[in-house]
Amino acid sequence: MKVTVVGAGAVGASCAEYIAIKDFAAEVVLLDIKEGYAEGKAMDLMQTASLNAFDTKITGVTNDYSKTAGSDVCVITSGIPRKPGMTREELIGINAGIVKAVSSSLIEHSPNTIIIVVSNPMDTMTYLVHKSTNLPKNKIIGMGGALDSARFKYRLAEALGAPISDVDGMVIGGHSDKGMVPLIGKAARNSVVVSEFLSEERMDQIVQDTKVGGATLTGLLGTSAWYAPGAAVSGMVQAIACDTKKIFPCSALLDGEFGLSDLSIGVPCVLGANGIESIVEISLTDAEKAKLAESAEGVKKTNGLLEL
Repeated sequence: MKVTVVGAGAVGASCAEYIAIKDFAAEVVLLDIKEGYAEGKAMDLMQTASLNAFDTKITGVTNDYSKTAGSDVCVITSGIPRKPGMTREELIGINAGIVKAVSSSLIEHSPNTIIIVVSNPMDTMTYLVHKSTNLPKNKIIGMGGALDSARFKYRLAEALGAPISDVDGMVIGGHSDKGMVPLIGKAARNSVVVSEFLSEERMDQIVQDTKVGGATLTGLLGTSAWYAPGAAVSGMVQAIACDTKKIFPCSALLDGEFGLSDLSIGVPCVLGANGIESIVEISLTDAEKAKLAESAEGVKKTNGLLEL
């Protein structure tokens, strides 16, 4: 298994670190346009190998896509991150050009690769890769829902006073503050729905805190978060590399599923060796369906800003 991560900033470096530490990949190529930057990050990470007991080789590259040839999975994190007060949608003008050029260069050298998109606005960037490449739709995946669900579970565990391993929950819909649809009615602690433990008011607060999870961190850090996005990507890559058939909420191109078409948006997906092995059409309440439809309209509005 060879994995390429494009963008050696905080998110990209965290992706490379978590993938390496899990030790399921033979090589991780970290690529950046800044001279020497990826090489330095790779060297620093490799110097943790004996301490963290992994054998994955991490190679840093400055803008030489030939070194990415034969990658099984490619992760696109490149683009400008959010600053305090910015929405993900405001990044579209710059990031669209970057993502389009990067995906083309990756596919030139790895025509059978699976691409995971992290760059924001993530659902629209995922849709852009679908529209600008010839990859099968199962091989283009947006990361957002995996991260949003991790943030949802963090808030659930916090409210329940429970170990996070005891908690399960999922966020579908667009990867935006207004578009996320945390499925609070299906969230559970060890198979017991959380409404057995929490008031309606507390559950509403969890939903709102989840939806602004990224903006909260951007306000605190002055830029986008990186540890949880890196961990979300590494989990997805591991599911593909090890063919685990694990379900992640991912941004997938829909063709009638959930009554939606011609957009990429977060839905439950089974991930395995073929990328998206299947989309799981879970049952939704009328309220959840309405929220997902509203989210889809928001994503389509942002997609309309693309120059396809």
